[in-house]
Amino acid sequence: MKRFAASLTRVVLAASVLAPLSPARAEEKKAEGPDRAAMIAAARELIGSQTFCALVTLDESGRPQVRTMNPFPPEEDMTVYMATSTRSLKYRQIQRDPRVTVYYSDHMKGNGYVALTGRAVLVDDPAEIKKRKRAYWDQAFDPGLANLVLIKVVPERLELVVYNKPGLEQDKSTWRPPSIDLGPAAKP
Repeated sequence: MKRFAASLTRVVLAASVLAPLSPARAEEKKAEGPDRAAMIAAARELIGSQTFCALVTLDESGRPQVRTMNPFPPEEDMTVYMATSTRSLKYRQIQRDPRVTVYYSDHMKGNGYVALTGRAVLVDDPAEIKKRKRAYWDQAFDPGLANLVLIKVVPERLELVVYNKPGLEQDKSTWRPPSIDLGPAAKP
């Protein structure tokens, strides 16, 4: 009898986990917002499958300027580093206005996209540069990496769409993508 009761309990628990949410509970769950841990995990997975991203800066008139970059994998807090030259236009744009977006996409395989919006910090600390040094930098930048600087993007918001993953696709009526705050005021 104990085995039967234990088996029945497992079946009931499994059914409750697999059962679709009632319409009222589904709306309540939607109002709670996206699952933070699931969004960050999915974002890391999509980012990890990409070599390049797009970095969006703002020019002097406030128009977005987009270029392809080769970023490092995100840090634990989703901070992203990449390198540039102090002679580049993006360097001057970040000096003037640090608001940026880093955009990763994988539409070819049908996975979706991640957009990290935040503030860029220009890092010229030689120890930090040396820690992150990539082999191709010796050919891409001046000898001794004299004009190399790191762009550290401190994200404030993460927007994500993963096709065919419930809870991680855009809203069917508004097309609004799931997003979470990552800034200092964001909840862990």
